[in-house]
Parts: sequence; C-alpha cells; structure tokens
Amino acid sequence: MGYLETPEYKIYSREELKSIKPDMPDENIGKLVKAGWDRIAKPLDSLGVFEDLISRIGMISGSADIDIRKKAVIIMCADNGIVDEGVSQCGREVTLAVARSMGEAGTSVGKMAAYVQADTIPVDIGIDTSEKIEGVLDRKVARGTKDFYLEPAMSDEETLKAISVGIDMVRICRDKGYRLMATGEMGIGNTTTSSAVASALLKINPDDITGRGAGLDDAGLSRKRTVIKKSIDKYGLYEKTPFEILKTVGGLDIAGLAGVCIGGALYHIPIVLDGVISMVSALVAERLVPGVKDYLIPSHRGKEPAVNILSDALSLNPVIEGRMALGEGTGAVMMFALLDMAMCIYNDRTSFADIEIEEYKRF
Repeated sequence: MGYLETPEYKIYSREELKSIKPDMPDENIGKLVKAGWDRIAKPLDSLGVFEDLISRIGMISGSADIDIRKKAVIIMCADNGIVDEGVSQCGREVTLAVARSMGEAGTSVGKMAAYVQADTIPVDIGIDTSEKIEGVLDRKVARGTKDFYLEPAMSDEETLKAISVGIDMVRICRDKGYRLMATGEMGIGNTTTSSAVASALLKINPDDITGRGAGLDDAGLSRKRTVIKKSIDKYGLYEKTPFEILKTVGGLDIAGLAGVCIGGALYHIPIVLDGVISMVSALVAERLVPGVKDYLIPSHRGKEPAVNILSDALSLNPVIEGRMALGEGTGAVMMFALLDMAMCIYNDRTSFADIEIEEYKRF
C-alpha cells in the first residue's frame, strides 16, 4: 500500500464543494462508441445495456479507445457510534477484524477482485482503533462517529475531511493508471446510517426502506427503525440540507464514498457503485454536487428495501438481479467481470466483412 501514500491532500470547504460544476460526459464520444458497436458482426443492440454502459464509459473517459484493464475497488472502513443503540447483530470489533483480513486480501471482495485481476484498496477512514493495519491505507478522520441518537455523528470538519479523502483517492488512483474504480465499504452499523441518510434525503418513512442489514431479528429491526425515526424527528432532518443530513446521521464511510463519486466527476473516471450503502453515498454526492450521477455505473440490485427507490432517484438501473447483501464492493467486482466480457467484444471488432455477411441496417 506504500505506493499510494501521500503526505497531505486538499480538504474542501463547503463553499468549494458547492462551486464544483462537473463537465457533462462527451456525447459525441458516446456516438462514436455506439457506431463502433454497430460495425461489429452481431445484431444491432444485441448486447443490450452493456453497449450503453461501455458507451457511457467512453463518454466519461473522453475517448472511444476504451481501456479499463486497470481497475480498483476503494473500500472505506469505519465504525459507527449508533451501534451502541443495539441496531446491529454484532459489535464494532468486527469492523477491525474484517479490515485486517481485507489488508491481506482475505475477504470475499479480495478474492473476487483477484480473480478478475482488479486491486482492492481498503482505507481506514474511521475504524475505532489506534492500530496501524497492515495492508490498509491510513486516512483516519476519527475513531468512528458519535452515537447519532444522542448527538450529531460528525462535526463539519470531520465530514468535509472524509469527503476530501474520497476525492483524493480517485486522484491518486488515476495518477497510478487506474481507469475504472468501484466503491466498497466495511463498518458495523452502516445499514442504519445509510437508511437514516436515505430516509432524510428522500423525505420518506424509514419503515419503507430500512432492512435487516446483516441479519436482525424482528425486535432488532423494530428498534433500528425506531432509532432512525426518532433521530430524524429530533434533528428535523426532512428540512435540512444534504450536508447537514450527512454529518448528523451519516458515517465516515458514506462521506468518503460520496467523495469517491465526486472525484469520479472531477477526474473523469467512471465509478462502479456497489449496493445500498454505495448508492446512498452516490445520492449524497449528487445532492452536494449535481451532475455527479452522470459518472456512475450501476452494478447490482441488492436485497435491502431502499435499493429500488435509490435507483430511481439516481436514474440508474442496476444490471445484476442477485439479491446480494454482502457489501465490501463484491457486487461492483461482479460488474467488473461483466464489463470485461463486453469489452472483449468491443475491442475485437470482428466486422461483417470479416465473416462475409451483409451488415445490419438501422431503420
């Protein structure tokens, strides 16, 4: 992980975040990529959504000569004070244990990423430990958030620093040659924080989008929903700005991943989203910096109830209908594999002339 170390990074202010105006992805490049698909010896549009996604990647990167061979999953790891309210099946010590394994590429996402020749970059953005974890990049903002049932989860400074960490991770990875990145996370309690943020941003009843996370029983689910509802009422979050919502009931991992999404728009890097926590982070990013969603690639439709609502809010349609809930970025890595397969057709470019048949025409 040493090659990613950097002594300092820019910390954005609220005003600087507001001033970011992403470029629109280049539609002319998209047309070139689509024309390239049409010249390939196959029925028109026969790879369906994958032709659109590869075209989108070309538009984002600014070239019809697409190269996504060097890929990485940026995994934000952080603890959440809200676990003190009994909203999770296990305690915060699990975050550290899993992060240690991530540092050795021993978790599911590490094994899957290795299989598709992608790198995993776990980041300690807020694990509740003083330990320097081997193989995990140290960008600690705080040792976890506060219990938002009692007080706001983060200060303004912590929230801005976490967002800035995510933005800077994209810059560093781009400079190291990565051309496709994905969002991953690890942190006990983060389905509670993400449900709270989504409920407040979308102004909907938490009961409609709050699921069981890693496996809560009925009593645990009821407690989780009650904690979220009472917290939204306590802080008046339905009337607050996206930044206030994030800092009040969000997490350092969500803030960091929001930064990754913003970084994708700033540095013209397509960002593949994972499941519900990544999607909440993406919605935060889009509300903070409108236009970010144009740089995002959906992956899978997980089983948390918020996914469909978030997909609609972001105008993104997840491709994989797997009902997964593993997190870590595993769904995004599955999407890496599918995009690679689509790219093998796009790059091979077997034409109709090559196989001596008449080219399909559009009418």
